Amino acid sequence: MSIKKIKVGNISCGEDQLFLISGPCVIEEEIVMMNTAEKLKQVSERMKVPVIYKSSFSKDNRSSLQYYNGPGLAAGIKLLGKIKEQFGFPVLTDIHYPDQAAPAAEVCDVLQIPAYLCMQTGLMMAAAKTGRVINIKHGQFLAPENMKHPVGKCVDAGNDQIILTERGYTMGYNDLVVDPRSFYHIGQLGYPVVFDITHSIRKYGIPSADAKGGAREFLPVLSRAGVAAGVDGVFIETHPEPEKALCDAASQLCVYDLEEFLKPVIELHQVEVKYRK
Repeated sequence: MSIKKIKVGNISCGEDQLFLISGPCVIEEEIVMMNTAEKLKQVSERMKVPVIYKSSFSKDNRSSLQYYNGPGLAAGIKLLGKIKEQFGFPVLTDIHYPDQAAPAAEVCDVLQIPAYLCMQTGLMMAAAKTGRVINIKHGQFLAPENMKHPVGKCVDAGNDQIILTERGYTMGYNDLVVDPRSFYHIGQLGYPVVFDITHSIRKYGIPSADAKGGAREFLPVLSRAGVAAGVDGVFIETHPEPEKALCDAASQLCVYDLEEFLKPVIELHQVEVKYRK
């Protein structure tokens, strides 16, 4: 099945080249954000892998009011704009409410719909009407093929610039289980498919700062499984010092380890592309 090519900045998503969505889970102090961007720029240039810089100005689904949830819309978008200007990355951020769509779209190239919110009609319509690319994350409560419903809402609102992201779809004993069949089902909808690897190894219900809140040892095997299944991009949250991250500390990948991590992933993708042809 042909995949619609989606343009994000100077990146054509859905082509033979694997693309990367990466950055800290949530926007932290400027030095953390800039150090991450600087290393991602180096990795992008050396590995010839295009990067969309991702970070959230707000994490509205934290499990406690005591946990850091970001700097807020105005400060967060301002910093993402600075990164975009200085490093040349297209940028992506989550939105949680319809009134966040327009101001986020003033800077961000991609508006991301969180998995929990992918069926929220008002949110989807507001995002779609900005004309920006919409990255819809697969809700845990939907069978993969039923992602046709949020896709349909976006298209009916006048926007077919869509990317679809898989992050696992069954909750069992705090695990988010990834079924490789979902890559096929979601791919049948005709849009580029991304595998969100770092969220798939989170241990939900356990504080993200707890070392038991993530199973980082599974990142290599899951990344290779997803790429071998034919995804177009990978989503890997990165941080200069993951153990000190203010959100999802147990699952983010150290940005200084990213280049070595990506080498077998890119090689496997190249094999998959040849097989596909």
